[in-house]
Amino acid sequence: MSAFPELDRFLERHPQTRHVDVFLNDLNGVERGKRLEREALERLYAEGMLLPGSMFALDVQGGTIQESGLGFDEGDADRPCKPLPDSLVPVPWQSEDVAQVQVAMYEPDGRPFFADPRHVLTKVLDRFHRLNLTPVVALEYEFYFIDRERLEGGMPQPPPLPIAGRREFRTQINSMTDLNEFSKVLSRIDEVARLQGLPSTSALAEYGPGQFEVNLEHRPDALRACDEAMRFKRVVRSVAREQGWDATFLPKPYRDMAGSGLHVHVSLLDAAGQNIFACPNPADAPDDAPHYGIESSTLRHAIGGLLRSLADGMAVCAPGPNSYRRFRPEAYVPMIPCWSINNRGTAVRIPLSDAQNRRIEHRLAGADANPYLVVAWVLAGIHHGIAEALEPSEPIRGNAYRESGERLPLHWASAIERFARSEFAAGYLGRPFRDHYAKVKQGELDEFNSHVTPLEMQWYLGAV
Repeated sequence: MSAFPELDRFLERHPQTRHVDVFLNDLNGVERGKRLEREALERLYAEGMLLPGSMFALDVQGGTIQESGLGFDEGDADRPCKPLPDSLVPVPWQSEDVAQVQVAMYEPDGRPFFADPRHVLTKVLDRFHRLNLTPVVALEYEFYFIDRERLEGGMPQPPPLPIAGRREFRTQINSMTDLNEFSKVLSRIDEVARLQGLPSTSALAEYGPGQFEVNLEHRPDALRACDEAMRFKRVVRSVAREQGWDATFLPKPYRDMAGSGLHVHVSLLDAAGQNIFACPNPADAPDDAPHYGIESSTLRHAIGGLLRSLADGMAVCAPGPNSYRRFRPEAYVPMIPCWSINNRGTAVRIPLSDAQNRRIEHRLAGADANPYLVVAWVLAGIHHGIAEALEPSEPIRGNAYRESGERLPLHWASAIERFARSEFAAGYLGRPFRDHYAKVKQGELDEFNSHVTPLEMQWYLGAV
């Protein structure tokens, strides 16, 4: 018996475990870590495992952005990484003797490491705890199954339908036929997810061929919701490979097909466990404040704060070049800072529900975004709106894409530049993290822009 009950319980239930994959997720959500032997687990729980802080200065290809200061400037220094609660789970898609555990990074003196996105979310959550409020968070992910055989230039293609055998290139929302075609892999994902403690509430076929949306269960613990989101993405990709396919959370794998988003649902509980978005509190609002049919002024203030923070957060919600290909008119992706009641064309939506389930849906982020950072940004906007009693603009009614207004930053470079100057980001995420994230993303952008593409040659080589 060790001094760690969670470890003892796991090993008692899984005595065959011989190896454990220990990982954290970097700024891009990529898994980084090591495989340890069973005998090293007690030391992992007692002392942590050393990884370099530069894990959080990597671009999506694994290159260190030296401008961050976490590479050669500090000698690529190691820091201890400690297991997250309830994250030691079996890995059913590998051999029976393999398990996995997630970790977070700390300074040698025990302080949270500033560049770890999980600690950034903790910093925002502390503000709610000081108000005796608990965010309830649920995440929705959209993703595509794709064939492992690529087209020319590495472009993806839909896999052959398991039953019909043909490749499908049509769009068909909520198709039960598509659910039946992919039922084996979806059932396997659900089975593995449940073995890892990741119950989902529903799965539906989305617009694109081989595209699906899965709703993860709401949690009154935002950190746990994001931990589970990271494990869920690992499950989806791993089970798809097990079935002979790939799965991608790239926001726009096909030019003319639907994009994949990460939608965040949030409500707030008070100390008594009541959803304050459902509770009227007119005393908090001036008599002449418009109500827009929403009785809770706290909910209206939260919407107001989210609208103010949308543009500054584009670099977090759309972290890569492909992220911006998703933003097209009438594609269920917001183009301007706007909100609505029950309208999927807006950035902030109040879904149709009874009072007990009254919540905000934040629809800006792509499926490639880091969930810790997206949830931190969403909650920061909500907190700001409540703290400053911000009232929202008029809600959108009808076609949101016919509305005028200042557009969100829809280019990667302008989004990074705006984030780098954002005092809102400095105040809520911490100035060191704001500056660090902007430097890493700018380095990734510079490297991406240095490459000459086949499309440039097709368009310009013989024309200029």
